[in-house]
This record gives sequence, C-alpha cells and structure tokens, in this order.
Amino acid sequence: MSTRHPIIAVTGSSGAGRDIVRQVFDAIFRRERLTAAYVKGESFHRHTRAEMRRITAERLAAGDDRFSHFGAEANLFEEQETLYRSYGATGAGRRRHYLHSATDVAQHGNSGLRPGEFTPWEDLPADTDLLVYKGLHGVVRGDGFDLGKLVDLKIGMVPVINLEWMRKVHKDTNERGYSPEAVVETVLRRMNDYVRTVVPQFKHSDVNFQQVPVVDTSAPLIARDLPSIDESVTVVRFRKPEDFVVNFPQLLSRIEGSWMSRRNTIVLPGGKTNLAMELVFTPIIHQLMDRKRLAADAA
Repeated sequence: MSTRHPIIAVTGSSGAGRDIVRQVFDAIFRRERLTAAYVKGESFHRHTRAEMRRITAERLAAGDDRFSHFGAEANLFEEQETLYRSYGATGAGRRRHYLHSATDVAQHGNSGLRPGEFTPWEDLPADTDLLVYKGLHGVVRGDGFDLGKLVDLKIGMVPVINLEWMRKVHKDTNERGYSPEAVVETVLRRMNDYVRTVVPQFKHSDVNFQQVPVVDTSAPLIARDLPSIDESVTVVRFRKPEDFVVNFPQLLSRIEGSWMSRRNTIVLPGGKTNLAMELVFTPIIHQLMDRKRLAADAA
C-alpha cells in the first residue's frame, strides 16, 4: 500500500459492471479535481489475440482444455506487480493498451497495428493523484507475489454466476459473432482458472458489489433476455467496515429501499447502485487524499 500514491483495483470479469465503477469514479474525480491514471487488465495479457487462438488450439489438440486468459500462464503478473510497486513508490510507471477493435486502433493512433494486438509500453501520465486498475486480476495472489498488499482500495464486481454466464453468452453472440456453443466451450475452458485464480480475490476485497437477479435465471446459457437493473438487487459487502469508517445509518437513510442483511452487508434496489457507489466511494476517496496530503506535508 502507498499513502502518497494510492492505488485502487476494480476486479471482475467482462460484463461484471466494472464500467459502472469507472463512470462513478470519473464523476467523483471531476468534482474533487483529481487526476487518475487508468490501467486496463487486458494490457497485461501475455499473448495477442492471434497467438492466444493458436496456443489454445495447440493445447486442445494435446488434450489440455484448461488454458485461458483467466490463468496465470496467460498473463504478465510480474509486470503488473512492477507497475504497482513503481507507482506506489514514485507515482510513475509504464502501461500499454490492448486493441479490441478498429476503433481502439484509431483512438490510440497506431495504424500499423491490428485489433487483438498491443500498443508499445509507454509512461503513465505525469502528476496523477492515484492509479485505478480495472480488470480480471486486480489483487491476484500466487507463488511469491500478492498484488493485494500493494493496493489501497480493493473493489470486487461480482454478479451471481448465472448472470455472469448470461452476459457472456449475450455479448459474444450479439457483438462478436460467436455461436452459443462456442461460448459455452469458452466458459467451460475458463472454469478451472476462474475458480482457482479469479474467485479467491473477492475474499480479500474491501468492498464487493454483487448484482442478484430477482427473476428466473435457472437456464443461463439459453436465456434470451438479460435481467434489467430494476429486476435485480445489489448486495454490498464490506470486509472490514472500520477500515474506511462506513456510515451504515447514513447509507440506509439516503438509499430508499435498502436494508442490512448482516453487520457488514447492505442490500439495495438494483437501480440505486450508482447512487450507492457515489455514497460509498466519495468519503473513501476523501480519506485516501487526506492521507496523501498528510504524507506529503510530513516528507
């Protein structure tokens, strides 16, 4: 952890709601006049899209059906740890961008690259107030490393598993042109890494936001309609509320329809999720910035 150069990690799968956190943070940072350096988890994938397809096919041909983006073997956790340590110590570091589409290629001005490739490594913007990671492995642990120890605020975005599968099927079939059967095969191939590498991170999150549908999702891989946010409740669990002085009475009074299910857990209507994030994260950001200023004054 770094008092002078705070790091926030937002961990969750694609479609878990990480972009909602980005929107909320952007609003808070504008209001508080803070500048954040954003880093996406896919930038630490080890292989390009073409390489990943080739290696996956080779592994499948050899009888290995467990190789996936979710596992350590397909990611550069050493480089991610280096970034965390560098930023925490100096407020500087290096990142790159994964180009999902032609739009990404044009946005980053790399006409010589193709979708599915990475931009060259580059320095983070100078003079930022904090670093925000958003991806699959924000606080991952493994042999000889523990990224969570380097993070000041750990956030988990974790829809219930059936909803996560539904979102995966809908996104890959509607936006990427995959067949439902191909998506199911991808889900199955990732399951071992999901259980062993991704899921353990949420045990150590400072706060988890979990969307829980209140409609039937019993057959997630063939469901035609995604539950709307108003057809869900959001469960917000704080690992140690005392770490950030969470004011539960205030949250309950300001979020209509919310209630406590445990001493560290509040449940609220899905449509109130953005409001809840604003109310939860604003005072935490204030605390991180107060610590930052005190550390700078003492230096």
